[in-house]
Amino acid sequence: MSRHPLVGLVALGLVVGLVTPAQAAWPRWSIYVNQLTPADRVARAYARPGYGLGVDVSLPLPVPGTAGMVSAIAGLEYTNLLNQQVDFRDALTGLRVEQHTDQSYGRLFLGGELGPHGNGTIQPYGNAALSLIVYDITTTVVVPDDFDREKDINQVLGSRTEVAFGWSAGTGVNLNFGTWGIDGGVRFLKQYGVPQQLGDGAVTIQPAYLQWRLGVSLPIRSH
Repeated sequence: MSRHPLVGLVALGLVVGLVTPAQAAWPRWSIYVNQLTPADRVARAYARPGYGLGVDVSLPLPVPGTAGMVSAIAGLEYTNLLNQQVDFRDALTGLRVEQHTDQSYGRLFLGGELGPHGNGTIQPYGNAALSLIVYDITTTVVVPDDFDREKDINQVLGSRTEVAFGWSAGTGVNLNFGTWGIDGGVRFLKQYGVPQQLGDGAVTIQPAYLQWRLGVSLPIRSH
């Protein structure tokens, strides 16, 4: 089985889209809620599943012979990744220190999509995009008091906004009811060069996430 099952889902979405009868194509807006789930060890170390909002548009391109099946996509998302705790212990003294990381995750993306945009009720699609990621990261170190947590020693290492780059690939289906629809799917998100504070130093991590999304779609008809 593929290391990333999403690859199979994307392939399935593309195949179904290709065999769907060609129809008139209209641009489509989608407004959705999403859940972002850490998909690898690095991402799970610094974040828990979070929830957010997003909006995107799929614009059919005038490519000869494609009957509106090829589109450009663009969108903007915001997700609050819930606080995660990492414990460190001094090898000599056994002193335990807790690092708390709280993150907000914004994503601006631009890419391509394959799938119908006409009058059909079931409109599957597959897409891929490049992303600009904006992280708002707050890191706090806590020296806990195991007998009385109100006496914990807390220190804020920093609160800052950082930018990273990444890519995404996904598949989904739009259920079209004429003037509106229901749009849902899953995407695999990969980021590169994300800074993370570790004690008095810094490391760069490459987290990956699975995004589950569900929302409302609105076709943009020319008449």
